[in-house]
Amino acid sequence: MNPAILATGLKAPPKHAPRKLATTADIVKLQRLMTHALLRPLTKDDGLQEKWIDGRAMADVAAEFIKPNDRLSAFERLQLYNRMYWFRLIDIMHADNPGLRAVVGDRKFDRIVQAYLAKYPSRSFTLRNLGSRLPQFLLEEPRLTAPHTKLAHAVAVFEWAQTVAFDEATRPVITPAEIGRTPPARLKLALQPYITLLAPGFAVDDYVIAVKERDALRTEASNAVDSARAVKRSRAVRRPRRERVWLAVHRHNNRLFYKRLERPAFLILSALAAGRPLAQAVAAGGRRVKPAQVSSWFATWTELGWLCRR
Repeated sequence: MNPAILATGLKAPPKHAPRKLATTADIVKLQRLMTHALLRPLTKDDGLQEKWIDGRAMADVAAEFIKPNDRLSAFERLQLYNRMYWFRLIDIMHADNPGLRAVVGDRKFDRIVQAYLAKYPSRSFTLRNLGSRLPQFLLEEPRLTAPHTKLAHAVAVFEWAQTVAFDEATRPVITPAEIGRTPPARLKLALQPYITLLAPGFAVDDYVIAVKERDALRTEASNAVDSARAVKRSRAVRRPRRERVWLAVHRHNNRLFYKRLERPAFLILSALAAGRPLAQAVAAGGRRVKPAQVSSWFATWTELGWLCRR
């Protein structure tokens, strides 16, 4: 059995389906077999693979635990579930990653998604976590995004940060009065769990916004009488070049925002997030930072509710 085609974290399936479900162990074996069958990557024609993991005909394996009916064979019935699983997850990944899809193109994106989900299948009760390991996967398999691997990874990280910003927890904010009661050398602050600090090396915020605006125009055009000409006129968004950018992806009043930061402000926030005391965090901003700047930044962060107790 080739481990490369087994989903990460799953035990190997039984060689055969149990002949009867007499015990809990029999049910577990059947569930494991069905899980691996559902997770088998689709063929190029979006169908169920004709061979099982050990090389046997998939039709023979399916017949061990699925009955045919007057319209569909066991293989065809299993194929329906296999397709439903993949189409649903691919659809979610399309919706959650418009920027990455624009970087690599639709066809390559579909191959990336199938390879990713084959290696890292959904293990959570919520589909919100489906793409959590996608940035890691892109670094593990750079050939899938070449020659734009660095940009693809930066965009994937940025798009996952949006998911985090949208529904991560909010902790009670710390007030200026509370900050004033503790000496800066001992005071340790934290950032809200929904905030992600990024130095992507590309203007990924502008790029993803442009992609979403283009896609919105295409959606509107598809409902128009001259939709074919309108869609044809919509140009591909140009991939961004290397650029020094510092970002905070966050939410405010239940809305998603991307905030550009000055580099010293980014360094201070990163130091706070790493658990460094306030005095050390401010020093991380550099010697050129003036007290008035720090005061202005902290006023903004406090107003946005970014700071909380560690």
